[in-house]
Amino acid sequence: MAEKKTVLTVDGLKKLEEELHELKVVRRKDVAGKIKEARGQGDLSENAEYDAAKEEQAEIETRIALIEKMLRNAEVIDDDDLDGETVGVGSTVKVLDMEYDEEVEYTIVGSTEADPIGGRISNESPLGVALLFRKSGETVVVDAPQGPIKYQILGIS
Repeated sequence: MAEKKTVLTVDGLKKLEEELHELKVVRRKDVAGKIKEARGQGDLSENAEYDAAKEEQAEIETRIALIEKMLRNAEVIDDDDLDGETVGVGSTVKVLDMEYDEEVEYTIVGSTEADPIGGRISNESPLGVALLFRKSGETVVVDAPQGPIKYQILGIS
């Protein structure tokens, strides 16, 4: 079975690569030092510092493996691929929330980069799915737990 693609913007790819570098170069070295220092304290069976350092090491290695998997399966969306007429991953979309008569702006990103409070919504979220491949002026309906919500697309950049 093929692994799921990780949709990333160019910025998202850069951030993941930077995080991976930080984990491999800095954090691994730091935790190795903590483990060595804890070993020097004697009996490991009752050494809380050693247990904490080993747990931190496991968390770092798990995150490294996850990032490496995401990068292997990355599909990078280049801003040059966006036409500004149709919503796609990487597009910034200004919408009118018709229920509250409020204009809101969202950038459509892959799920790994989503930050709804920061205005970055996943292409897999209900609103993200509803907006994809639509054009300015169109109205979309999103099924929400409290009922359907209508949005009108005001602009795409």
